[in-house]
Parts: sequence; structure tokens; C-alpha cells
Amino acid sequence: MKYKLFGDKTGLYASEIILGAANFGTGKGYGADPEESKKILTAYADAGGNFIDVSDTYQLGQAEEIVGNFTSGQRSNFIICSKYTRSSMEKPAKSNYGNNRKSMRQAVDESLKRLKTDYIDIYMPHYDDGVTAMDEIGMGLEDLIREGKVLYTGLTNFPAWKASAIATSIKLTALQIEYNLLQRTADRELIPMAEEFGLGIMMYSPLAGGILTGKYRNGESGRISLSGESGYTEDQKTKAIIDELIDISRKYNATPGQIAFAWNLAKQAFPLLGARNIKQFEESFNAINLDLTEEEIQRLDTLSAISLGYPHDLLNNVRS
Repeated sequence: MKYKLFGDKTGLYASEIILGAANFGTGKGYGADPEESKKILTAYADAGGNFIDVSDTYQLGQAEEIVGNFTSGQRSNFIICSKYTRSSMEKPAKSNYGNNRKSMRQAVDESLKRLKTDYIDIYMPHYDDGVTAMDEIGMGLEDLIREGKVLYTGLTNFPAWKASAIATSIKLTALQIEYNLLQRTADRELIPMAEEFGLGIMMYSPLAGGILTGKYRNGESGRISLSGESGYTEDQKTKAIIDELIDISRKYNATPGQIAFAWNLAKQAFPLLGARNIKQFEESFNAINLDLTEEEIQRLDTLSAISLGYPHDLLNNVRS
């Protein structure tokens, strides 16, 4: 496992792969039971991994409990990122939901108990709730830092204009975004914004919910089908990307999913590896041994590229 500085300002070394804990527990009807989750955590730690991403809403709080049980007695060896907004309750009361400071305070105290720790390394709202003022979020996060409950702060699923406004008022450290070969809209504003502020970039869903493994082509189940999300469809662009992944995978005696994960690793950020069982973990983790050529990365870049839209397309033209 390689280690990289997380962002430009923290001096914090993090493992190049983050372990995503969204599937730890079965509170939402799917996922890994505590025993299987421990196998994944152990394999990750034994490989040198030190960065775990979780949230109070994952498996209705079970994920944090499993992570807390595992890290107990070795807490200082891990960077733990957790999130709030959606609550650990299946049907939360209005006062326990959203990004306001009341919700934030209740959520962080409950997360600390489940994680069996007195501090969370990185804490962030899970998404922009659309109603809480930016200074309310900023002041709340700063309060948690002053109290020692949180060391660093970040944002997940926020528009770039709002994230940048918050970043000018408080010291943000992290930005968590969805990023994979089927979802590259963060190239427009979010990634340039994060780089400008020196934020550590955490990329979730590198396999696009399993689509990039090609398994849904064969009628196999996965996160998309198990969680009740919309059925799988494969448009022309998706087909071309998966075909290319399959083609490249033959050269390396690898799987399409491993090639997709290796592509994310090449993006100089921190991709999240999520798994429901140890087999899935080991398959994705082995992508760390793949060294794609610049030409292969470029082919995948070209197939997955998006239009940056206005004003970026205009600026590219007038600056050329």
C-alpha cells in the first residue's frame, strides 16, 4: 500500500485506497454481517490501509458500530471519516435531520459512541440539504473542532459554488465526490475547485455500483438491484466503456472491475473501495498491482469524457 499526503495543508499521510464501510451491517436488508465485515477490515489493515469512510446512516448505524469495534484498542492507527445529515434512524424526526447545528451536534455525539472514540478525524455533512445556511454549517463544524470532537472537516455531495463559499470561511480539508468512468461531471467545477483550495479528494463509487464490472450484463445481482434502485440499462457510451475495460483486462489477466478501479487510482485522488464480502474486497484491492499505460488511460479518458459546457468550452476555444 502506498501513502500520499491528504490535501496540500494537513501533513497527514493516508493510504491511497480508502475502505468504504457502507456495506458493513445488514440494517437495510443487504450488506456484510459483522463477521464478514471484520474479515474485510482485517485484510485491509493487514495490507497497510489506514483510512476508513463511514456514515451514521450506513446500515442504520451498524456500520459505525462495526468500525468502532474493530478499531477499539488501535484507534490511533486509523483515519476515520464519518458523515451526518440523513440520521441513523430509519424514520428520523424532523429535528434529527438535515445540516443544522442541532442535527449536527446530535449526530456527532451518537457517532462518537458507536465508533467508540472521543474524536473523528474527518467529519462532514453527507449532502447539501438545500435549506441550511452556509455559515450555519461552517460555524457548527468549527465548534466541533474547537471542542476536540473533530480534527478536520469536509463536504460531500455539495455544488461547487457552495463548497467554495464555505471553504473561504472555514478551513476545509476534504471533498468527497462520486467519480468513475460513468460519472465525470465533477471535472467541470468540483475537482478544479478542490485543487484550488488544496483539499483531499475522496472518490466514491469507482465501479459505478458494480456496472463497470460488467456483471449486470450477465444478470448478476449487486448494489443497484439489492438496494431497490432503478433497473440496469446500458446505453451506447456505457457499452463502449465496458467493452474497452474487457479488452484491456485481457492483457493483464484481470477483471473489468479491476481495470476500472486502476483507472481511478491513476487520478491522483483517493478512491473508496466498498465490498459486501471478502472476495469482492480482494478482487478490487488487487487493482493496486496494475500499472495501466498512458495510452490505456487516455483511451478510457476519451470514451468517458463529458462536455464541460459553458463557459469552459468557450474558454478552451478562445484560449487556444
